[in-house]
Amino acid sequence: MTELLQALIDKQDNFEIIGDQIALILANEVQNQKTLALAASKDPTLWDLRIYRDRANAFEQWLNSQADEVPIVNIWYDSGSFPQNTSNVVGRQTHDAIYNIDCYALGVSRDEPAGGHIAGDEEAANNLHRAIRLVRNILMASQNTYLQLRGTVWQKWIQSINRFQVGFDENSAQQIVGARISFSVMFNEFSPQFEGGILEFLSVDIKRASDGAILAEVDIDYT
Repeated sequence: MTELLQALIDKQDNFEIIGDQIALILANEVQNQKTLALAASKDPTLWDLRIYRDRANAFEQWLNSQADEVPIVNIWYDSGSFPQNTSNVVGRQTHDAIYNIDCYALGVSRDEPAGGHIAGDEEAANNLHRAIRLVRNILMASQNTYLQLRGTVWQKWIQSINRFQVGFDENSAQQIVGARISFSVMFNEFSPQFEGGILEFLSVDIKRASDGAILAEVDIDYT
């Protein structure tokens, strides 16, 4: 007969919480940066990002219209490993997780009223670089050493940044480029534990090994 858990598993694992925390840190700091830009008499739109979690087609809004060119950032959990040498088999496991932070940027080719031409691919690249710059600096800032979850998060690190081309018609005035930031985070996960009942009464008989005669009896009432 198998043993069953005593309680309902009614919680989030830390890999879910940390994914939300990454998104929250980015969203809050973007608003802060826009405020700081205004205070410095700079254009706040240059510090703007649109943050999403677990979107399959985060840039879909750009496919049917030339919406604003605010870069898009999408955070999703990719994979995790569980090193045995820093875990235990009872209650705590080390989770070494990878989160993909995908950045997308739009550029639209157009002629300037004063003359000249803006190339959509170049503008998309500049917008993408700005998104990467903001994400990297925010996540690696000293305030976010432990993603503001000290005690749960052990360490974090940007492993790589890889740029990719989104499949758009090269002759289109509208161009989209992307980059994937591979972000590793090491933290604790915890598993359900057996919860014993409160000991109320203990009865102990001490017997002679050879013939079973009782040498002593002890009854302890813990109530």
